[in-house]
Amino acid sequence: MTDPFSTPQSDPLATASRDIAEVPSVEIISTAALHLMSAAAVHLGLAEDLPDHRDLDEARSLIDALAGLLDASAQSLGHHHAAPLRDGLRSLQLAFQEASTIPDEPGTGPGEKYTGEVHPAASRR
Repeated sequence: MTDPFSTPQSDPLATASRDIAEVPSVEIISTAALHLMSAAAVHLGLAEDLPDHRDLDEARSLIDALAGLLDASAQSLGHHHAAPLRDGLRSLQLAFQEASTIPDEPGTGPGEKYTGEVHPAASRR
């Protein structure tokens, strides 16, 4: 019988907790953002191996989540890390506009409640 008050050295949960404790928050946020970006790109039909796949409802949800994450974490990320993620978000928003057969009202496209209205010809921030 094992002692209920001892922590086994090989406890996978304890190991995972120790490992994640060493990862800076900027890396965790950036990784989550990249997963959202990749999934949105797939649902926009931008994946090389699934060019015919398109699910704009899923893409909208993922772009909204990405925009919210970047908005909420902007201060933690700092400009150096946030800028390329914002550029990727903008590219996804423009790809969504291009893929959509029914345009959203200005300012209501995916993520625009966080980023403001996205225009194809607008200059980059």
